[in-house]
Amino acid sequence: MAEDGVLKYPIIAVNDANTKHFFDNRYGTGQSTLDGIIRATNRLISGTTFVVCGYGWCGKGLAMRARGLGASVVVTEVDELAALEAVMDGFRVMPIAEAAKIGDFFCTVTGNINVIRKEHFKVMKDGAIVSNSGHFNVELDLPGLKELSKKKRTVREYVEEYTLKTDRRINVLGDGRLINLTAAEGHPSSVMDMSFANQALCAEYVVKKAKKLENTVYDVPETVDQSVARMKLKAKGVAIDKLTPEQKKYLSSWEMGT
Repeated sequence: MAEDGVLKYPIIAVNDANTKHFFDNRYGTGQSTLDGIIRATNRLISGTTFVVCGYGWCGKGLAMRARGLGASVVVTEVDELAALEAVMDGFRVMPIAEAAKIGDFFCTVTGNINVIRKEHFKVMKDGAIVSNSGHFNVELDLPGLKELSKKKRTVREYVEEYTLKTDRRINVLGDGRLINLTAAEGHPSSVMDMSFANQALCAEYVVKKAKKLENTVYDVPETVDQSVARMKLKAKGVAIDKLTPEQKKYLSSWEMGT
């Protein structure tokens, strides 16, 4: 909206705060997504192939938690850097067209549209379980899946079984909507507190700086991000070191250690 010149007031991109995506997205989404999938299906994750579509902060957290539960995790990506990071983190990386053939569980966490499409549903295993935890249910091509199917039935709460014309069955969780909110309770408050603190402090910042701000998008002020981290550490009873004057001088100098 800012680029198109239609934004009517200043915005702070709270979602980009380090104390938001490092923790809320990675640890909150990672845990609550698995919680939702397990509540919906009561299936064992260990020993399965779990396909994570997208390796942003949500994908990182989900892949980490799925591996922790004993799954063999496959990551799909469109970004070279994120894909390389997934490889270095020890995950298998491949296109979704290949992953679709081997996955037992699938979860999209991309924020994009039609990540798992008709051609991918066509080659999935009988009994594959598909979910989304990244965006609206448009991450899954559900109209395409319906075209491939000859019938649909609800097998348990939050689980709809699509029987394809080939007689293979694909299970979609929560109508493709955010599974951590549909079948579970979302992120625990002990990680959401940092996100809400960012929102509150950024709202205060906008009010105080209103006369100087333009109708555009701003990053979260570093002082806000740091204060949220500082308060969280204090709340957890964690103390850390501080730089000595000598260390500060060393870090800002080019005359020592060269």
